[in-house]
Amino acid sequence: MNTRLFPCLLLSLILAAPAFAFDLEGHRGTRGLAPENTLPAFEKAMRIGVDTLELDVGLSADDVLVISHDPYLNPLIARDAKGEWLSGSKGPLIRSLTLAQIQTYELGRIKPGTPYAAQFATQEPVDGTRIPALAALFERVKAWGSKVRFNIETKVDPTQPNDTASPEVMTQALVKLVRDVGMADRVTIQSFDWRTLQIAQRIAPEIPTAYLSFQNASNDTIAGAIWTAGYRIADYPDLPAMVKAAGGAIWSPNGGAVTEDLVKKAHTLGLKVLPWTINNPAEMDKLIGWSVDGIISDYPDRLRTVLTARRMPLPAPVVGP
Repeated sequence: MNTRLFPCLLLSLILAAPAFAFDLEGHRGTRGLAPENTLPAFEKAMRIGVDTLELDVGLSADDVLVISHDPYLNPLIARDAKGEWLSGSKGPLIRSLTLAQIQTYELGRIKPGTPYAAQFATQEPVDGTRIPALAALFERVKAWGSKVRFNIETKVDPTQPNDTASPEVMTQALVKLVRDVGMADRVTIQSFDWRTLQIAQRIAPEIPTAYLSFQNASNDTIAGAIWTAGYRIADYPDLPAMVKAAGGAIWSPNGGAVTEDLVKKAHTLGLKVLPWTINNPAEMDKLIGWSVDGIISDYPDRLRTVLTARRMPLPAPVVGP
């Protein structure tokens, strides 16, 4: 090779290489600023500027995919048609109600005086807000002309199999809708219940899967094998290796369970690392320093501030129609 041409060739390769893409994800839209998993929350996130809308889905009695974190109506955020807060610790199951019945309930604010309300004191209420169908969110994003992605969690619990649709029914419904609306290239399917991810990989290999994990003093979805589709951590050197063996593209751990060493191991295996739910700017900065591939946050505005301080690229805000 002509040595005089080598510097020019090297420069051209560097310029042609894709830039590091950090994934800024708004958790449940932007739970810290607007009613969670609602169209106002997703619109708020797009106005702030995010790469991805993170959300959860369940299946109604008439087999409509709706956006809801809980498999039941949550009395901390749900009011009935008369405006009365639901009583008890759990309302009716999403799976027991039709879409029309689900949308008689209002989710425009958090119940005042509760610890949950204190935790998200900056959330601005939007009275009149209803649980949306997933198809309605796709329609809204298209109407806004946004190129935002979607990180969609299937809310299936192997310890409560009668509360939701089965993993097969849930995953098939999600894949069909995503394909029907032409969003397969903009969706990631995530779950703590790895059975749904195994199904997704079989029936929709074009859609990446994110393997969620939760490990702390009181919760552990990795111990045993009920949440992990039969995969056992004892059979692998670490959790990233188990995610890789399961066929995942992304490992998504809770923030307290990720370490710099595990991030490096995941990257060595070709996995992306996307911690959740990170709301403290100092923790965001630490994780970015560890080279995580993105962060899921209730406060995408805070995350943008941290990224700005590090002079990292930001997703453009979107102005609605």
